This record gives sequence, C-alpha cells and structure tokens, in this order.
Amino acid sequence: MAISKEKIIAEVGPVAEILKAHDGIVNVIDTTDGIIMISLEGGCVGCSSTPMTAMQMYYHLMQLEEVNDVVFVNGELPEFMRQFIDQKIAAEAEEAVTA
Repeated sequence: MAISKEKIIAEVGPVAEILKAHDGIVNVIDTTDGIIMISLEGGCVGCSSTPMTAMQMYYHLMQLEEVNDVVFVNGELPEFMRQFIDQKIAAEAEEAVTA
C-alpha cells in the first residue's frame, strides 16, 4: 500500500509546525515503494538542530506500516543517529512482545 505525501506531512505535523515557525520546510520528494525521500529546506539549511529534527521525523515515520525506509537527501540524518533510532524501535518492538 502506498503512502501519500499528505500522510507523511500529517505524521510529522508537530515537527513541521515548529519548522514553519523557524522558516524551515519539509519537502517530501518521493514515496515510491515505501521509501520516503525528504529534504529539509529553508531555515533548516545550516541549522545546528536539523539532525535532531531529522531524527524525530525518522523515528515517527519508521513506525508507519507503509514505510520501508526514510532517506534525507541532503544528509540531514547522520548514520549514527539512524542506528540509534533503529535500535530504539527494535527494543520497543521486543518490549511490546514480552509485555
């Protein structure tokens, strides 16, 4: 099942609202095969908070059933942050099974 750009924006809504207040823009470039391609633009470019913003977006989007991966095309999410979130999601899933 495909995921719409509108659903992606809705899922990251609170983050998008904060970005909007700081002249940041969430640009959903593609959603083919559940691989979400995003760039953070405008006020996000060069902002020291952009990796944390990307990390929050990645965390929320990777929990959606339709999403297979989230790629930030401008490298906004460093690999170590991606690994940290992947481990957190895996631990949460394991915890839910044992609970």
